[in-house]
Amino acid sequence: MSSSPTPRNLGETLDSTKPYVLSLFRIVVGLLFFCHGAASLFGWFGGMGGTGATVEAGTWPGWYAAVIQLVGGALVLLGVGSRSAAFISSGSMAYAYFHEHQPEKLWPIQNGGEAAAMFCWALLLIVFTGPGPWALDRFFGSARTSEPAPETRRQPTAVR
Repeated sequence: MSSSPTPRNLGETLDSTKPYVLSLFRIVVGLLFFCHGAASLFGWFGGMGGTGATVEAGTWPGWYAAVIQLVGGALVLLGVGSRSAAFISSGSMAYAYFHEHQPEKLWPIQNGGEAAAMFCWALLLIVFTGPGPWALDRFFGSARTSEPAPETRRQPTAVR
């Protein structure tokens, strides 16, 4: 007998790990987003664009975007208010893309907006999937798992 998983068993195995993979996804996206804010505000990780520079405090929109990246990234990373933080952060990246990048050229590859576009969509995914089981909110009882409630289907009624 072969012990390799059948496609059906493989699908079930992958489905059973979905909440944990979503938690890992949230953690990585939150960490990367936090790093962007830390680079812009504090010059960490080489600063803005690797130049060591920081954004001037209070300047629009750069400083505000960096604060959203730092705070939103930390909250998403830790799983504290993840959906709200991801929603605000996603919106800031949509603004960044359409206001700062897209007017230059149409495609993200041409206008340098790949990071803004990817963060926008990744954070929006977290809004809809939730933080997953590895979130600090779970310790406070305020988070729901990323698994939806079982679907309730109406049973067909017999026709007489």
